[in-house]
Amino acid sequence: MNWKELLALPAHESVSDFHCVEGWSVPDCKWFGAKFKDLVELVKPKPDARYVFFSCMDGYTTSLELTDLMEDDVVLAYKLNGEYLDETVGAPLRLVVPKKYAYKSAMYVEKITFMKSQKLGYWEERGYSDTADAWKDDRRAR
Repeated sequence: MNWKELLALPAHESVSDFHCVEGWSVPDCKWFGAKFKDLVELVKPKPDARYVFFSCMDGYTTSLELTDLMEDDVVLAYKLNGEYLDETVGAPLRLVVPKKYAYKSAMYVEKITFMKSQKLGYWEERGYSDTADAWKDDRRAR
């Protein structure tokens, strides 16, 4: 999928707080982009796809369960608070998963791979929690 095709997907605004694993948060971020579940409907991954691996332009990686990405508030964002993203917040495209810590909201998304097996990303390989549930204070791998 190219940039033009991504922008052709229905646009959606997702307002949420943004939580860093280090303990700070930014309230009421207005992310704008395509719902991840709309991408899934278009791509139609194989039935055995349970995980999604994100590769980014800076070498960063992360993965999530596909079920986590099907929430209505999960977006592939290209705008924040009405402005196109700049490099400091992940331009041109950032995954936003509000219920997870920010290290799951990959910046500079370049490639999305649907997988049947889990593959840990950069921080997960270094001891951070793979589930990264911000509401359960789930920061470190158990």
